[in-house]
Amino acid sequence: MTMSSQYAPHLDYDPQRYEGVTIKRGIAWVFDVVMIAMLCALVLPFTAFTGIFFFPFLMLVVGFIYRWFTLAGGSATWGMRLMGIRFRDHHGAHLSSGLAFAHTLGYSISITVAPLQLISIILMLVTQRGQGLTDLLLGTEAINIYR
Repeated sequence: MTMSSQYAPHLDYDPQRYEGVTIKRGIAWVFDVVMIAMLCALVLPFTAFTGIFFFPFLMLVVGFIYRWFTLAGGSATWGMRLMGIRFRDHHGAHLSSGLAFAHTLGYSISITVAPLQLISIILMLVTQRGQGLTDLLLGTEAINIYR
């Protein structure tokens, strides 16, 4: 086994690494949004409940912190861990804190700009490795970890 195939299995050699990843990412995303909403509900009293008036922005900020720290801490959000997937960089390694920040920033920009999010979803559905727009720009990908 060569060094590159050990750390970054190619689709031709290890297709099960990518099997079902797109749907798992979708389910993980729903789980993460629910987690973020619950965290925001816990934060609301600390805003004297004024956070209800800017709840979407609060979701964006809390979501950014949640995603950045969970991706930096294990290359997967809690939803992704539940679904048995994780991100890796173009070398096959876990995401560094800086790359996790860049990925979270790319995700946050795409979630606030609807056409970018639509492009990202379409890319996840049509690319062989299920990569979204941010993944393609950063060279990251989601893979199954329990195979």
